[in-house]
Amino acid sequence: MSYEKVKQAKNVSIGTKKAIRMVELGRAAEVFVAKDADPRMTIKMVNLCKKMDVQVIYVDSMKLLGKACGIEVGAAVAAIVNE
Repeated sequence: MSYEKVKQAKNVSIGTKKAIRMVELGRAAEVFVAKDADPRMTIKMVNLCKKMDVQVIYVDSMKLLGKACGIEVGAAVAAIVNE
């Protein structure tokens, strides 16, 4: 279900660095975090989202999140960006 949102989104920032940047700029609507991603990679993102009041949605795997983003490799984090 949540993967569909990522697939349908016009603007998605893929990867921890890009997603963090979008949250910091206040442009992220929602952030998707893969449950099987390394917590050292995702903890900063999750804490930032709490601070900035951005909804975090956990998805089952990096592989599926990457696929939903339209990339061949797994993605730990993806953010849906407001226009």
